[in-house]
Amino acid sequence: MNTTVHTDATTSPLFRPARLAGLDLPNRLVMAPMTRNRADAQGVPRSIMATYYAQRASAGLIIAEAATPNAVGLTYPHIPAIFDPDHVAGWRRVTDAVRAEGGRMFLQLQHGGRVGHPDNSGFTPLAPSAIPLPEPIHTPGGPREAVVPRAMTLDDIRSTVADFAVAARNAIDAGFAGVEVHSANGYLLHQFLGRNTNHRTDAYGGPVAHRTRFTLEVVRAVVDAIGADRVGVRISPGVTANGMAEGDTEAIYPPLVAALAELEPAYLHVVMADPDQPVFREIRRLWTGTLIANPNLGWGRPLPADGGRHAGERLLAAGADLISLGRAFLANPDLVDRLRTGAPLNPIRDAYLMYTGGEEGYIDYPTLQADQDRVLASTTH
Repeated sequence: MNTTVHTDATTSPLFRPARLAGLDLPNRLVMAPMTRNRADAQGVPRSIMATYYAQRASAGLIIAEAATPNAVGLTYPHIPAIFDPDHVAGWRRVTDAVRAEGGRMFLQLQHGGRVGHPDNSGFTPLAPSAIPLPEPIHTPGGPREAVVPRAMTLDDIRSTVADFAVAARNAIDAGFAGVEVHSANGYLLHQFLGRNTNHRTDAYGGPVAHRTRFTLEVVRAVVDAIGADRVGVRISPGVTANGMAEGDTEAIYPPLVAALAELEPAYLHVVMADPDQPVFREIRRLWTGTLIANPNLGWGRPLPADGGRHAGERLLAAGADLISLGRAFLANPDLVDRLRTGAPLNPIRDAYLMYTGGEEGYIDYPTLQADQDRVLASTTH
């Protein structure tokens, strides 16, 4: 498929308006969910999180970082949650701040599964099978060897599905326009999909139709709780994050996507999307609704100078409807204006600042206007 596009910033389809879930989006740029570890120790969003998201309200849509639907699902220290009233109140301050700046937000719901540690959550992690994460995990005391998770019982599965539904209702109460169910990047729902993480022999393991069952049950419960037009789903075909090795990617995703389409959620969000890959083209063929594509800019590679604009335009030409960007939004609160005008982007600072918990490397990235004001001040004194 030839998806070469030639545009300048002023004519880019990224800046055309769109409509999603009853929302009018001023552009097709989505701020991808990115864990930043700025909640308090109980998972309550802090005031700097309201500032951070409000700074980026010019995005067509913000998908807020992963929030856990229950305590055992916590992954790392200072991850936000959405299972008790204090979490709802904290997120309400965030959504109010974003709405005041004209923005729109969904909240990603994520259960870590085996990506967790008792030092973080107070619980032994749950997972499809008792197979540990093959790498250390960060805790308040520093990196720790991953523990062997407890294989989920059928009661655990039922209660977790119910927790996702409650979390979705909590998110709406907190002022979000909807939620994104996270079935990607090696967390719990993705763990059910992968052969290397799911060794079950019951109705949730083995054949593809069994391994996709948990994701479908969670999405169905969330749709029933808040309505299909308020629900998105994130998938990551072939992504190996957190020790994943699906084993049969081409077999998993066509039936999963077809079954999800029957539930009619508002969108499907594909991580590390590549318009040249057959699995992406097959997903686009099967998915009849809005497709958000996250460009494959490479794990650990430097951010391209255009922040992913060209890659996003190729995906739009290949059939995507909206484009999600992560690191570019992290370092550029006014990313939409910078991409629209062709202005240079702020470089991302040292990677550790992404997760340190303070204002540095979080809410202190300058806007173009701030840079201009600083230059003007220096020339008038």
